[in-house]
Amino acid sequence: MDLALLAVELLGTFAFAVSGALLAARKGFDVVGSLLLASMAGLGGGVTRDIIIGEGPPAAFLQPIYLAPVLVAVILVLTGLLHETRLRRTLLVFDAVGLSLFCLTGTVIAFNAGLNEIACVLLGVTTAVGGGAMRDVVANETPQIFNPRGVYAVPAMFGAGLIVIVLSLELPLIWAGLVVSCLVFTLRMISLKRGWRVPLAGRRSSGSAAA
Repeated sequence: MDLALLAVELLGTFAFAVSGALLAARKGFDVVGSLLLASMAGLGGGVTRDIIIGEGPPAAFLQPIYLAPVLVAVILVLTGLLHETRLRRTLLVFDAVGLSLFCLTGTVIAFNAGLNEIACVLLGVTTAVGGGAMRDVVANETPQIFNPRGVYAVPAMFGAGLIVIVLSLELPLIWAGLVVSCLVFTLRMISLKRGWRVPLAGRRSSGSAAA
């Protein structure tokens, strides 16, 4: 893997791992639980991506360096250097950082593996939302991707689509990737602040509402 891409992967892993460790602290888990939840959040999306691509064991299992961001995240939360604010926004900020970085790396890795454009976008989104979904399910939380308050998968899909265009046009990926990641992060945070939401799947019947 290209060193720049690996660096972005590790940064995204750290951001998601922090969100997992913060959620573990909020839930009152012990250190082992924090490590497991941080690992699931930080590595889950990338492992899912690599399994789908099917080019050998996932990178997280081949390169021990992927565990370093997880350990650092857990230690920072354990020592209180990173903690939730009164508004509980810290977890969501780190989650948004991971989302913005992983939609980039997931799309690039899928493109380099020779997948078509649609598959690249879908795998970029899967990489971006996979770890967070695993984190929330295990912690008995409503996954952010299903939370009606604040769009989640849409910014990742938007970013993955832009990256596919950049790669197809052979534009400089480093600067374009930085811009796209910033756009995805900004869109996610604005959606949280303003309560943006995507349309519901259908109208609820009066009987369902009463229930």
